[in-house]
Amino acid sequence: MIRVLIVEDEPLIAEAHREYLSRVGGFDVVASVTTAQQAMRVATEAAGSSEPIDLVLLDLGLPDARGVDLASALSGVRPGPDVIAITAQRDLAAVRSAMSHGVLLYLLKPFTFAAFGEKIRQYLNYRGALTAGSDAVSQRDVDRALAELRTSDTRRTAKKGAAPDTEDAVGRAVRDSDGGLTASEVAAVLGSSRVTAWRYLERLADDGTVERTTEYGNTGRPQVRYCWRSR
Repeated sequence: MIRVLIVEDEPLIAEAHREYLSRVGGFDVVASVTTAQQAMRVATEAAGSSEPIDLVLLDLGLPDARGVDLASALSGVRPGPDVIAITAQRDLAAVRSAMSHGVLLYLLKPFTFAAFGEKIRQYLNYRGALTAGSDAVSQRDVDRALAELRTSDTRRTAKKGAAPDTEDAVGRAVRDSDGGLTASEVAAVLGSSRVTAWRYLERLADDGTVERTTEYGNTGRPQVRYCWRSR
């Protein structure tokens, strides 16, 4: 099990992290905290035990400190955890700063399970690419591990008929709506065909990200409205 520390001051988002990790499987959420001070205490105490933190899901907008400063401080913990930033900070300077302070991957809010799962799979591939059971690695091991962090699942997912960017855009449209959207309404927002919108909405419904609600109008022909799943 990969031991995880969630650092997020929005309770609903922290719960989404926990739920999504449980759906992926193989992760144990050790703690969920809301401040940098709490995060350092948990990480430091865990490092002194036989079960250190492996991964931190870090919001960069914390109430008591900059998230990038916390990421830098966590790199000084031994053994140090890996850090994935999950944040609403979209400016290029924030991304560069996060990466220079030891953040491995960067996921923008709001996110769908598909987008979250892609980052987690990249991380799992990165861990798997490093030789287990030894402190010594070859140049090939290092290069392969770093390549996993730069390689998304877009190509593999496209073979199954879906692109993560489009799926994420569909999810955001539903999430930002007031009362959900139909496939036709999503198509209008994205500028896509209704069939394309419907296909992605059905994928999101199947993985539990959105909920289907059937509505019956005066014409007698039902339509399906997709609403963001409340947590």
